[in-house]
Amino acid sequence: MASSPQLRPLGEALGMEVLGIELSRPVDDVTFAWIAKAFGEHPVLVFRDQNLGAAELAAFGRRFGVPRKHALVKYRHPEHEEVSWLTNVEADGKIDWYGVKRATCWHTDSTFEPDLPMLAILHAKEVPSEKGGTMFADMRSAYDALAPEIKERLGSLTALHGRSSGPDGERLYGDDKGDTDNAYTELRRPAVVRHPVTGRTILFVNPMHTHGFEGMRREDAWPLIEELAAHATQDRFVYYHRWRVGDVLMWDERATMHRGAGDYRPDERRVMLRTIVYPN
Repeated sequence: MASSPQLRPLGEALGMEVLGIELSRPVDDVTFAWIAKAFGEHPVLVFRDQNLGAAELAAFGRRFGVPRKHALVKYRHPEHEEVSWLTNVEADGKIDWYGVKRATCWHTDSTFEPDLPMLAILHAKEVPSEKGGTMFADMRSAYDALAPEIKERLGSLTALHGRSSGPDGERLYGDDKGDTDNAYTELRRPAVVRHPVTGRTILFVNPMHTHGFEGMRREDAWPLIEELAAHATQDRFVYYHRWRVGDVLMWDERATMHRGAGDYRPDERRVMLRTIVYPN
């Protein structure tokens, strides 16, 4: 590293570009400590002009915790199963329509699994000529901006999570949720949580996986889920990332929601590598 790394703001709500770090080389302990500190303060970090293979991406993820195999079997990297493809291209080069629509509604990854991920990393290999971005919502600021009476109500609620069984998950996927190794059961999680590192309070409800609240009828729960999602995804809380080939973007799964914008021509290739990292 020739000089000390620096941060440059990309969006008003979220998004910091990291300058002066090359991830294809081994990251020394001092540099990693700098990245970890920056990530604690800024839950979306972007490293431009990188060129990593699946093994290198997984190795970077292992500096933070334990990368795991993704639930969707089809998209796992054949040589490094802890890395998956986020792509709209089939093996034969044709359009993968599931890949086109995949993850285009607001969500936090894997809230239907017993263990929650701490972060995820995306690396852009091919991007559309325009648009095709990914959007991130700051669930810390979204909670802070809630009315006091809503905060009080949410503080006593337990949210029910399933695999793409929330209002947006059902609308996006229906019965076509993709093949997995596991059978998932309903999980209960507090609607409001504290970040395990920063201690900040977070709204922990997402419209893809949250399908209800304990003791509440579905006809009452779904409007509340949708109301909270609409609140959290106001422009003042959202960063739209415009991808460039070589971008490595990491986000804090505990502090944000995200979605693919789904705003590009699906006949243009969009190919990325991804790994999801869990605590040790």
